[in-house]
Amino acid sequence: MTSTAREAVTAGRLRELLHRAARPGGALDPAVLAAWDEAEAFPEAAHRLLGEAGVAAHYVPRRHGGLLHGLDGLWSVLRVVARHDLTLAVAHGKTFLGAVPTWVAGTDRQAAELADAITSGAEVCWGMTERGHGSDLLASRLTARPHGRDWRLDGEKWLINNGTRARYACVLARTRDEGGPRGLSFFLLDRSTLPNGTWRTLPKEPTHGIRGADISGFTLHGAPAPGSSLIGPEGSGFESALKSLQVTRIFATALSLGAADHALPLTLRFLADRDLYGHRLADLPRVRRVLGDAAAAILTAEAVAVFAGRAAQTLPGELGVVSAVTKAFVPTTVQRALDQLGDLLGVRGFVTTVFEHGAFAKLDRDHRIVGIFDGSTAVNRHALATSFPLLARARRSGSRDITGVIDTAGHGARRPPLDFARLALTSAGCSLVQSLPLAADLAADAGPPDVAHAARALAAESERLHEEIAACRTAGGVPPAAFDLVQRYEWCFAGAACLALWLHNAPSHDTRWWQDALWVRACLTTVLTRLGLAPPAGHDARDLLAAALLHAGPDADGLSLLSGTEEP
Repeated sequence: MTSTAREAVTAGRLRELLHRAARPGGALDPAVLAAWDEAEAFPEAAHRLLGEAGVAAHYVPRRHGGLLHGLDGLWSVLRVVARHDLTLAVAHGKTFLGAVPTWVAGTDRQAAELADAITSGAEVCWGMTERGHGSDLLASRLTARPHGRDWRLDGEKWLINNGTRARYACVLARTRDEGGPRGLSFFLLDRSTLPNGTWRTLPKEPTHGIRGADISGFTLHGAPAPGSSLIGPEGSGFESALKSLQVTRIFATALSLGAADHALPLTLRFLADRDLYGHRLADLPRVRRVLGDAAAAILTAEAVAVFAGRAAQTLPGELGVVSAVTKAFVPTTVQRALDQLGDLLGVRGFVTTVFEHGAFAKLDRDHRIVGIFDGSTAVNRHALATSFPLLARARRSGSRDITGVIDTAGHGARRPPLDFARLALTSAGCSLVQSLPLAADLAADAGPPDVAHAARALAAESERLHEEIAACRTAGGVPPAAFDLVQRYEWCFAGAACLALWLHNAPSHDTRWWQDALWVRACLTTVLTRLGLAPPAGHDARDLLAAALLHAGPDADGLSLLSGTEEP
């Protein structure tokens, strides 16, 4: 029996609950999870634990009886789950993804009925992708044809997470033969009401990572769909999908940060116990530099994800750009950090028997899917490139919402509830990157000198970059050179996110990462290095970050910008 929304755990309580469940013999015992993965079996006991804890209530907006106020709270909950097992987080979190189109475009009645079902334990899948079409939603072939006041659906959806387990399916269907942006619609189907023979599940596909997840599909044969199952006006499906993806792409980054939360303690335990050439491995300068660089990259990715999650509430009109940058940057940056940590672990990062039940090898395999679903890195970078004219126009006009940036950055700030109706198809620009000159001025007054140096360098790089963006022509197709500009823009966005979080929050003196501006100095060094710009002179802050990590040890509080704050 599931918990009600009122009884559901917060991220903090969930962390304690899952920690207890990770003890020997528990549902999240690493040995148990490794066995489930080896058998390519769904982690039923762990999944049931999340249901009993009421995690699904976080997928439902408060106005419909759930706990969803903003993406940051929901993001924190999924991150806690992902820290233990990415397969579990992917499988359970998919219900939120499948529900988002209803929160975006559904009627109050549709949303209320789905909310009741989810908080009662029902699972939802998102039937968008098809065999041979992948991310090309406009190529969808599954059809929905009128049948009196109702509809009949025919076709196949494939590589669908929870395609077999889910009771509900949010299905993207072609409702006009000519297709096009106005030729698609969403339908919310309840499998329990469909006649026999109209719905057939497809076999689970074997996958490299998330082996136990239900990655399968389904076919529909004249499946009846009542008129009340149509989500939004007929022909609005593509628009609803694009708006939904703005939210789900940010939500998915919790998986990456959860993987990093898992990988760092594994690496620190190994470094603390391993000797090489008569020295403790953790004492070798090269090892510390790799560890510090990986840790700084993870914190930079977290800064981007935290800012983006809050921006859904405070800067919703800019989420088209923000979500594309975030989904391209965070999984890619975390994967690079995981690669570095894997190099430090050596063979223990690949074997599945001798080191921590193969936990690192599993999380590394599992994480590689994060950069693919809800729009691959290439898809998101293409989307950002097509936004170049909007970014150039916003920069010329000086349009930026400084108040929105400050409200987004502040820990514990009062932010309005996430309003799906405020999402826009086209972005009004990107206030965060456009505020870099102001951030440079503020950093010059706030110090320390190396942060001020980095802020000035980022502001100058942003000005150069916007000039090149304005000169880049994408109307006839995105040229290859545009992708280089996109990646530079991602790093400018990341640097701006770090500066905003540092400038608009008081240091937490009981949190080691904030002391002496350690985290922001390390992150900005990483950002400047990736942009090919000269880092601040003096001792590399990434080495200091590595030293702090090693001193704290693997069992200390995790590496996070939110440590010591009132955030979820």
